[in-house]
Amino acid sequence: MPKKPEVIDDLLLDRIARALETLEYGSIHIVVHDSQVVQIERTEKYRLPAEKVETKYNQLRASK
Repeated sequence: MPKKPEVIDDLLLDRIARALETLEYGSIHIVVHDSQVVQIERTEKYRLPAEKVETKYNQLRASK
């Protein structure tokens, strides 16, 4: 039987907000056990500018 929902405290909301603050690409995963938040995971991805293979090939040839 589900427990009575608890009020989310300000500390937990602050931690979630801090995890989101500078995140450009990625995800926040909130783990709940027995109706309680037990873990917050942050996965960040860095996007690198796409570079054409042809440009890389030309740079390698020029350096020889």
